[in-house]
Amino acid sequence: MLELYVSGTEQNSGKTFITAGLAATMQCLGYSTSVYKPVQTNAIEKNGFVQAPDLAYVKFIDPYIKTYFSYLLTSNAAPVLAAGFSGIEIKRDKILQDYEQIFRESECIITDGCQGITAPLSVDMLETDLIKALGLPVLIVISPEKTSVNNIIMTLNYAKSLEIPVRGVILNEYPDDTTDLNVKNLTRLVEEYTDAKVLGIMPHLENLRNIKPDDLITNILYGIDVESVFNIKIAKLSM
Repeated sequence: MLELYVSGTEQNSGKTFITAGLAATMQCLGYSTSVYKPVQTNAIEKNGFVQAPDLAYVKFIDPYIKTYFSYLLTSNAAPVLAAGFSGIEIKRDKILQDYEQIFRESECIITDGCQGITAPLSVDMLETDLIKALGLPVLIVISPEKTSVNNIIMTLNYAKSLEIPVRGVILNEYPDDTTDLNVKNLTRLVEEYTDAKVLGIMPHLENLRNIKPDDLITNILYGIDVESVFNIKIAKLSM
């Protein structure tokens, strides 16, 4: 079983884009893949139904990927506040039970986190608490131009202090013509000041909502060390 929790340093890091790309890639490589979104904030009400936009994007990339959620919340506030606005409480046991069911039905499960690694899910649970309860390795997605070096290093070292296994870091929306020294040297800074490794760099891509699935998979395969992300040797990638 291949399992991965994708989180970020902030809400708009592009982790759902990376999640969709990795899921489509693994499905393409022959693994029955599921994407699980424990808590979806900013859910969309349409035609009398509430939809999970992040999972809808995954389905747009590959309709054969199985998608699941536990909580759909229409507010875009922090999860604990969005849940309160909807009159519910996010329960750890429900998420663990849902995950166990998905585990029985998949070869590869990618769990897409909420708004960041320390997002408060309930009065006594941060996203880090959920990650530890699920026992999953974490892939941290970072948007270099949106996140300070301080926050990046602090996030990675905080995860280490909690003994959360960080599988690696993906630099997303990386500008190829930047003059920002922090951005140009970010890989070195991450690997010198934390124990994490940069496993991929994804360029800035236009029109993500209309990207062709084959183009996304190609970018993932060229830009990310997929074998290291999932800690497995994949025969099709070694040919």
